[in-house]
Amino acid sequence: MFLAGTKIGLFGGSFDPPHLGHVHFSLQAIKYFNLDKVIWLISPGNPLKSIAPAPVETRQRQAQKIICNPKIIISSVETEIGAKYSWETLDYLSMKHPRTKFVWLMGSDNLAQFHLWKNWKWIIENFPIGVLARPQSRQTGLNSKAAKIYKGVKLPANEGRLLPYYPAPRWCFSNMPLMNVSSSELRKKRTL
Repeated sequence: MFLAGTKIGLFGGSFDPPHLGHVHFSLQAIKYFNLDKVIWLISPGNPLKSIAPAPVETRQRQAQKIICNPKIIISSVETEIGAKYSWETLDYLSMKHPRTKFVWLMGSDNLAQFHLWKNWKWIIENFPIGVLARPQSRQTGLNSKAAKIYKGVKLPANEGRLLPYYPAPRWCFSNMPLMNVSSSELRKKRTL
């Protein structure tokens, strides 16, 4: 599927609903972290959320409608392999594509709660992580438990393009032009 050495950003989430902020995030990640492609891992559910998302097929169709760049790919791998947690998907992909340079992508809002994820230390110990600022969560992400524990392996933002070449653990936080849009807000508007 990927040529050896291809640099792939893995962007997981509920995408409920997918929106132009996700596209913007993906294009900024390609730029800041020197990636060849970004794969959206649209999860069947989120163990940290009490309300189930819309059906995964619906979210994939919605995502397809807003993506207009061939460097962004939608994947149903999490549904196909029955993954409940991100680490399971990462383990599967790294075994299936051992010569691909995978970078886990997240917003600063997810970095703030990363320590609550199942096997979060395994993720950071096995994959470089690219973090991009999100509205209202820049500082909470940088002050998070994960950021403090792994402070010593943080790359400066101006070296973000080197992130795919570093062995884990390694992470980089970069600011980006922000879009103040979120799936949570879109869901609220849908119910009004």
